[in-house]
Amino acid sequence: MALQNLAVGYRSPLLIKAIRDISRKGLLQFFHDLWREYGDLVRVQIGSNVLYLVIHPDYVQHINVTQRAKYAKTDTYEGLRRLLLGNGLVTSEGALWRRQRRLLAPFFTPRSIEQFLPIFIDEAQRTRKRWEQLAAHGEPIEMIGEMMTLTARIVLRTLFSLSDESEMRDTAQDVGYLLNFVTQLQLQPLQAPLWLPTARNRAYRQALARVNAFIGQLIAKRRALPVEAYPNDLLSKLMLARDEETGEAIPDALIRDEAMTIYFAGHETTARALAFAWYALAAEPEVTAKLHAEIDRTLGLGEPTVETLKQMPYTLQVLKETLRLYPSAPIYGRDAVEDDEIGGVPIKRGASLSLVPFCTHRHPEFWDDPLRFDPERFTPEREAARHPYAFHPFAAGQRICIGNNFSLLEMHVLLSMLAAQFAPRRQPGHQLELELFGTLGSRTGAWMQIVPR
Repeated sequence: MALQNLAVGYRSPLLIKAIRDISRKGLLQFFHDLWREYGDLVRVQIGSNVLYLVIHPDYVQHINVTQRAKYAKTDTYEGLRRLLLGNGLVTSEGALWRRQRRLLAPFFTPRSIEQFLPIFIDEAQRTRKRWEQLAAHGEPIEMIGEMMTLTARIVLRTLFSLSDESEMRDTAQDVGYLLNFVTQLQLQPLQAPLWLPTARNRAYRQALARVNAFIGQLIAKRRALPVEAYPNDLLSKLMLARDEETGEAIPDALIRDEAMTIYFAGHETTARALAFAWYALAAEPEVTAKLHAEIDRTLGLGEPTVETLKQMPYTLQVLKETLRLYPSAPIYGRDAVEDDEIGGVPIKRGASLSLVPFCTHRHPEFWDDPLRFDPERFTPEREAARHPYAFHPFAAGQRICIGNNFSLLEMHVLLSMLAAQFAPRRQPGHQLELELFGTLGSRTGAWMQIVPR
């Protein structure tokens, strides 16, 4: 993968040709093939638009850490900001982002998120009962959807203290529709403009209006209570937060944006990672046996505590290896706000860059036999010896996902409790077909059968 190829890369003077090339392979495979052909920094030109694919860990570090002031989330996340998330942490920039990050960071420390452990455990118990019924009837399930339902319940409880089943179901369905709509709009730009009153556009606007009204009503009801009666959830924390420098509270409109962002970031990505963990384990009997041995020895069918989770490092290694091979966010974007140079290649201000963990996590220079599922890669010794930016499933640097600790603790609890009782198997004849749906997904779903141990 020689540097002299970097100035060439992929070039398509016609948009229609590029769309055809991408649709034939899927965007993820298209990017992967460009990496293998052109190297660790690939220039992609479609018409007059230029995009750089960033693969090498040195370049990931350059953009996210050492030269981070030269890169920002600007045009790359405009669609998400305008259509769904507003100015939440995922899409905001500059002084607003720094203020919001400063306000929210204390809520997502490892110690702070431990308060949600009982909710994780309770939802794992609910899923155990459901899986007992599924196993008794031999019914297959689509595991991505199954995990979506589970993590949606968790985020609605931790964010809003919701307990009403119909409210939880309706809200989850609306947000799921919105995420799918925005994703399809970004991946397939040749669609009817939003101002046209098509059935899809009307459904999008109606779902967005319902979700905005729902969050607005929750905030209004919460404000009608005395502060001492506020439930101990993330919405209350957002409403009570005050800027240390100015003493200002978060405006309600921004609370809505942050609530939507937390739901988006804390629901879909975690669900997909868990689903791919189950799917990977079903093909790895030795890994599964070692996982079960650790769980049986430490937890059994009991409920984990923070201390018992610390005694289950292999379970966490399984999750990290899943995030390596199946990163929920396989691509994320940055835009150059100053001229720069990466690996000898000039990067002009305004250039768009796509960092591709999906490829970085498969780089043979940093991962032996990279397509093999091997949780032993994540022992402390091997992690310490590896390039620190060869693994970046939650992005990196100052813009690393604020919910990474929440997600890892949630997945650790759910995987350990469900694997203590069940060993899901792949549906015969079914194969994943990985594709980008905003987050990593499968065109064919992930069909499995629930099997008791």
